[in-house]
Amino acid sequence: MIDINKAIESLDWNREPRGLYEPIEYTLAAGGKRIRPTLALTAAEAVVNGGLISGDAIDHVLPAALALEVFHNFTLLHDDVMDRAAVRRGRPTVHTKWNDNTAILSGDQMLIEAYKLLSDVPADKLPKVLKWFNEMATGICEGQQYDVDFEHANQVSIDDYMMMIEKKTSVLLAYAMKIGGYIAGGNEAQQEALYQFGLHIGLAFQIQDDVLDVYGDPKTFGKAIGGDICCNKKTFLLLTALEKADGDTKAELLQWLMATDNNEEKIAAVTDIYNRLGVRAAAEDVIEQHTSLALQQLDRLPQNNATGQLRLLAERLVTRKS
Repeated sequence: MIDINKAIESLDWNREPRGLYEPIEYTLAAGGKRIRPTLALTAAEAVVNGGLISGDAIDHVLPAALALEVFHNFTLLHDDVMDRAAVRRGRPTVHTKWNDNTAILSGDQMLIEAYKLLSDVPADKLPKVLKWFNEMATGICEGQQYDVDFEHANQVSIDDYMMMIEKKTSVLLAYAMKIGGYIAGGNEAQQEALYQFGLHIGLAFQIQDDVLDVYGDPKTFGKAIGGDICCNKKTFLLLTALEKADGDTKAELLQWLMATDNNEEKIAAVTDIYNRLGVRAAAEDVIEQHTSLALQQLDRLPQNNATGQLRLLAERLVTRKS
């Protein structure tokens, strides 16, 4: 498979004005797991006989894979402004290193650059790819708005949360796979299997992210632990705790949710409540369920090296520490 990191490094951001393009270069140089472009390219390999994609097919899929990665990073620039996040991938976020206006404007340009990359998809494939890309982008914006709305909502169910993360997180992985498989010539059944794999692994991925925000190691997680607790973010862990808690425990949890200072004490107290309620185990059960559903989709695809890689990738994503 093509080295996606080298492909991303080959993108030229040495342009003027530097105030617009340097933050883009900084963001993409931070690395990351490159999950979306990797999924697109691996999905393409999975539908090709023998699981070995031809050079021409790589050239056809690569623009979409790069577009997905640039688009994903654009959303992170804006998310970090909205969340007031100070650290991303172990480095200062763009709005912290520069300022909010820079993060917003450079993020806007990244969105434009994503569509410019997408325009290099073969002309006969582009209409459908563009349609799916737009559906994906709309879903992400809708998911982000739900996430914002939930911050101030008194009643949010776990079902509401699952709908929100499907839009905000899962559709990007799902469409990355569907687009990669489609460009490489996969049939409709294969495209749907790839989509469902991405959807379920995305749900598992996000819940694992919720777990890591509370139980992860800051050195490997790449950002401060407990941020979701400090801002009362409606995560799977918090919503499960609210469902499980009763009596004195629920009153204690609600009291901590009203606290606006002593963040370290709040993180420790809420984490202790999670431990008492078995919230982490409940989250890990749901992660396992969606991972299993994702892996079942691979049985609908040719069994080759690429589908084997997807199995390994699924396992790594949901057991990751960062």
